[in-house]
Amino acid sequence: MNEVLKVLKERRSCRRFLPDSVPEEKLQAVLEAGTYAASGMGRQSAIILVVTESEMRKRFAEENRRIAGMPEGTDPFYGAPVILVVLADRSIPTAVYDGSLVLGNLMNAAQSVGLGSIWIHRAKEEFESDFGKQLLAELGITGDYEGIGHCALGYAAEPAKPAAPRKENYITYIR
Repeated sequence: MNEVLKVLKERRSCRRFLPDSVPEEKLQAVLEAGTYAASGMGRQSAIILVVTESEMRKRFAEENRRIAGMPEGTDPFYGAPVILVVLADRSIPTAVYDGSLVLGNLMNAAQSVGLGSIWIHRAKEEFESDFGKQLLAELGITGDYEGIGHCALGYAAEPAKPAAPRKENYITYIR
């Protein structure tokens, strides 16, 4: 089978990560794939924040946990050592779609280099809050960005489960 199709069929969300750090060459490969995602009219409206510093990761985890209403001490990122946060420029009409494609590329690239990943929501709420606005200001990022999602990234602590059977009527032909 074609290697790309194999990756697409085998990628599954990882809900338990090892604490091991991600080698820089793997991280860079995943990030580069994200930058090659399709975008409306090639505008590249998305940006990626790479969170590996432990205190900043804790801040993101706490804000995400709080928004989700999860119990204290819960890690919404399942212990992943790397959090990639995708934001997109609200002034671009395709921003949400562009950012979604970036997240898809990040997760598929992670699979291709032997890493686990999962899309974690609530980035929109994070960056509409004071937490997100202050963070962007601290980082010197200006503009009107919407949080699209997080890609939690690292080595999977257990093998992925097989894919569920595909639903009936997934595809309808109009020929």
